[in-house]
Amino acid sequence: MSSFDDIFAAQTGRQRWGDQPFDKDAWAAKKQEERKELYALADATAVEISSNGEKFQAYLDVQARFSRYTPTNALLILAQMPEATQLRDFDAWKDLGVSVQRKPRSVKILEPGREYDREDGTRGTSFEVKRVYDVSQTRGRLRTSPAVQPDSRTLLKALIHRSPIPIQTVESIPNNLGALYDHQQQVIFVCRGMGAEDIFRSVSKELCHAELAGIREDYNRNDAAFAAYSASYLLCKKYGIDVPDYHFSRLPAAFREQDAKTIRESLAEIKDTANQISARMYRSLEQSRTPKGKVQER
Repeated sequence: MSSFDDIFAAQTGRQRWGDQPFDKDAWAAKKQEERKELYALADATAVEISSNGEKFQAYLDVQARFSRYTPTNALLILAQMPEATQLRDFDAWKDLGVSVQRKPRSVKILEPGREYDREDGTRGTSFEVKRVYDVSQTRGRLRTSPAVQPDSRTLLKALIHRSPIPIQTVESIPNNLGALYDHQQQVIFVCRGMGAEDIFRSVSKELCHAELAGIREDYNRNDAAFAAYSASYLLCKKYGIDVPDYHFSRLPAAFREQDAKTIRESLAEIKDTANQISARMYRSLEQSRTPKGKVQER
């Protein structure tokens, strides 16, 4: 068999490529530096959105579009490409028959990697830097199925599907509220006669209060108001409900005074609260799409 190794040999006096050793330590140091840079960017963005209502709302818009992404990655998307709508890596776009443009603008995120043992005996997860590209950075026609928006009745039924507490309609609620979570009675009161979108906005907010009451040992309505309000906004954006009356110009002082780590924890609570409700909605909407009389495959 012929050998072609000589084609990789450099000219006299130059080192051959094959003789260059792989420096594992240098590679690991480079990756560690990349991770540090991304965490620093996420921290700086977290601090920025905590004192700027417009930026905070922009963050929520990103998180609503990328509901499966962690708040840290949503912050990174906001910092690098806030207008992004669909993000995939090179291979994922290729699998869809779409090519990434030459010299594309990428977004760096942190992808979960291997688990490891911490010094205190607990398990941790390492994160690796991953480059992803928005659909705007691709060429070719992406085949997508048109989104089917459920009718108002179906959407509202999904919203209250398996609510953690009873929901009761009443003629009126003080202060012209559309709905109200009563922590003492463990019930959500809903004012009769509202339109579908008003019901979604008001009930979603009170459902968020109920979810927060279930995870906060020291639940207080005033303290939970900002998280419930923000989680309700996420749900509205995800399900196509108009948000004209949501305003974030006055962020709570307690939120503005948090450090970057605590801000990310607050963002995670907001996201998880919305996702708990969204998960129940998803199951309800899937059931509604199943033709009557047809048994779903398991």
